Amino acid sequence: MSGIWGWFGGGAAQSKKDTPKNAILALRSQLDMLQKREKHLQTQMDDQDSIARKFVNTNKTAAKTALRRKKQHEHALEQTQGQITSLEQQINAIESANINRETLAAMERAGKAMAVIHGKLTPEKVDETMEKLRDQIALSDEIVEAMNTVNVGNQVDDVDLDAELEVMQQEQLDEQMLNTGTVPVSDQIQRLPAAGDGPIKTGKTPAAVEDDEEAELQKLQAEMAMS
Repeated sequence: MSGIWGWFGGGAAQSKKDTPKNAILALRSQLDMLQKREKHLQTQMDDQDSIARKFVNTNKTAAKTALRRKKQHEHALEQTQGQITSLEQQINAIESANINRETLAAMERAGKAMAVIHGKLTPEKVDETMEKLRDQIALSDEIVEAMNTVNVGNQVDDVDLDAELEVMQQEQLDEQMLNTGTVPVSDQIQRLPAAGDGPIKTGKTPAAVEDDEEAELQKLQAEMAMS
């Protein structure tokens, strides 16, 4: 017993060098010893109680001696149990203090880590950064829109497309008439010059023009014969 109390009293200077872990280990070692003493005292009390009961009617002196020893063991047991309770409280106090210290140290480290992460970061800088980001996003959208409309100037007018389509349709009709040997009256009339129009400027030689006229005349005759 003098060792553990010396640890808390005269050995206070040494205890300051001990870590909480070592202090708890020392307390638990002493607690284990006291708990073993508690069991031993309880066994001795039970033995003396048995002796007293054995000689209660045959040998009162021996019975009283056994009861007296039982009372001594009982007193020692009470002291031991009190010491056990005290050590358990001290262990719990040190463990709680150690946990509090470690928790505080962890919070301090977390605070330092956050300070490093944030650095010179402020709400104003965050707002400024977000504003720049929004500007860049808007610029990107404008660039994409401009790229999508880059070929607008090359778009073809629908009127031109309709005119080209009509030419293609007329070419197919002409080819069909040549293959069948018939020419619609409306087409033939459209091809004939009006009175007073003068000579037709076709860009062809007179012989070619004559051949065309002859072919058209034959088509007209064939159509009239069919009608």
